[in-house]
Amino acid sequence: MSINLFDLTGKTALITGGVHGLGMSIAKGLGHAGAKIVVNDHSSQESVDAAIKEYQSVGIEAYGYLFDVTDDAAVKASIEKIEKEVGPIDILVNNAGIIKRTPILEMETVDFEAVIRVDLIGPFIVSKYVAKGMVERRSGKIINMCSMMSELGRDSVSAYAAAKGGLKMLTRSMATEWAKFNVQTNGIGPGYFATSQTAPIRVDGHPFNEFIVSRTPAGRWGDPDDLQGAAIFLSSKASDFVNGHVVYVDGGILATIGKPSNES
Repeated sequence: MSINLFDLTGKTALITGGVHGLGMSIAKGLGHAGAKIVVNDHSSQESVDAAIKEYQSVGIEAYGYLFDVTDDAAVKASIEKIEKEVGPIDILVNNAGIIKRTPILEMETVDFEAVIRVDLIGPFIVSKYVAKGMVERRSGKIINMCSMMSELGRDSVSAYAAAKGGLKMLTRSMATEWAKFNVQTNGIGPGYFATSQTAPIRVDGHPFNEFIVSRTPAGRWGDPDDLQGAAIFLSSKASDFVNGHVVYVDGGILATIGKPSNES
């Protein structure tokens, strides 16, 4: 009898911030692999409702909830509500995040703290409440959305890099504590992706576009759907003995010291 190691049928996946962008692409991948999808947003019910319609339009069973991942009480209540109304959460993708592009000497402390709260403390809070059920059931998958900034520094994104570097180490700590309960915790580190946010800098001739294309061995920006394979793998039985790793989906950027040679 053959087993489809990547089949997520019967699983429930919560993707924070899964109402747009890379989070939505990941959620669609998990949904097409058979999982029921739960997404959240903190800004408006309208954005949640619009996302649910999008998922349903492609045949994915989806549910949406409005809560702030940095609000401990709201997260606790929302997780309890989700597990009561939809079912136990088998897969958690900590995707919600923000970035503020400000040089260190010009950055206000309150702005630095805001990034840390969403990008690092948020995953801690959500994971804490979701993992309690996973530990009790002796089964679960947690994916933290890290970044190449978990490994590299870059000007003007000090808070983001600090948060993502911390998230990488939080991922390893979660794996260390929960592996014995058959809960696998890993990360995904996206490279540079073609999204609506990067559209203005992806035009031909733009210096940053030229830099990214030349710096990436694959010679292109990532397509959001390129993240789906890693997400499905880390959510499935195929990764049952994979713990504490960050899978960098970056077209090879972290593998090279600089601009790839044009020589064969």
